[in-house]
Amino acid sequence: MTRVEFFVNVPDKLVQVASLCGKALSKGRQLTVFAENERICKDLQHILWQHEASSFLPSALSREPLSKVTPIVLAIDGLNLIQDDVLINLQSDCPPFFSRFRYLIEIVGQDEADKAQARMRYKFYRDRGYQIKSTDLAAAPQ
Repeated sequence: MTRVEFFVNVPDKLVQVASLCGKALSKGRQLTVFAENERICKDLQHILWQHEASSFLPSALSREPLSKVTPIVLAIDGLNLIQDDVLINLQSDCPPFFSRFRYLIEIVGQDEADKAQARMRYKFYRDRGYQIKSTDLAAAPQ
């Protein structure tokens, strides 16, 4: 069954995604980031390329040929996805294909509209029997 984790009160979603991608790649994981639109994908790709001064986090859009060999795939739909390891959701709805992944990460910002949508996703997963872990970044030590 898919493991579900929510990161809430995230000040900058794309920076948080880059951080999570870096940690996951260091453990040999593959990731798909499910974004609202291509602009978000491009902005995230820019952050991934500049993640650390001495390295970058390789990524490709799901429609690009390189996505078949790149550890981070950026998608705005569920087409052309070949891995099923980690899914990071940046969309306001539950990804319809999330259950094929081993691990689902939900990123929730600090604004009330984002939190309200996240509560609906949380309830959706909980009502279907998924165990959910939550990490509140506002409560995390700096």
